[in-house]
Amino acid sequence: MRNARIFWALSAAIAVAGCTVTPSQRPSQTSAPQQVERQEPRVASQQAVSNFEAVVARVEPVAERECRARTKGVNCDFKILVDTRKGQPINAFQTLSKEGQPLIVFTVALIADARNRDELAFVLGHEAAHHVEGHLAERQQEAQLGAMAGGILASILTSGSSAAGGEIIDQAMQAGAFVGARAYSKDKELEADALGTVITARAGYDPVRGAAFFSRIPDPGDQFLGTHPPNAARIQVVRQVAAGL
Repeated sequence: MRNARIFWALSAAIAVAGCTVTPSQRPSQTSAPQQVERQEPRVASQQAVSNFEAVVARVEPVAERECRARTKGVNCDFKILVDTRKGQPINAFQTLSKEGQPLIVFTVALIADARNRDELAFVLGHEAAHHVEGHLAERQQEAQLGAMAGGILASILTSGSSAAGGEIIDQAMQAGAFVGARAYSKDKELEADALGTVITARAGYDPVRGAAFFSRIPDPGDQFLGTHPPNAARIQVVRQVAAGL
């Protein structure tokens, strides 16, 4: 970290987006009463900015230290960006710059929606964990393998057919890439939750309280090819890891 650098603009150097956290909807009226009761009120705008800056100052060096301790030959110099474009949804994700520097991007909406510093710290720790675990590269590789498998299968099925077979192959490769990129995404989210819990706690924040953020994310349940695991599974992982620290 270099003096808790926060860039309040979206860098044009972003290459490929990694994990995305998008609590863009609110729990329905049928949500369990205890989930509603746990919600803390939103903070004032000035306090939200102060919370975010304080969290970055404490979490970023811990994330970089964990990255250096757990990896070899990996760029651990995180840069934290804030997407200030109007109309962007509540979101955070990890990606890489064209030069290979790890970037973690928060939208203003997410910073405003966070109810406390623990939630911001957990989201930051979670996104940093994706980079430490190498999930972005793994996801790209899985997408490539999926596309290759889809293309081979389509080639076999369209062997000897007309020129339309080329379009079928392209579609199959796209579908294969889609499936490949999501094949292990749920496991990767849980891995990032686990390591994110460690980073959050070692930065001095409460990861269990921070994981209350999940209660405002629509529960994906156990959808086929869903990119995120059920919220209950994620909270359970956080609690188990936190209990062992």
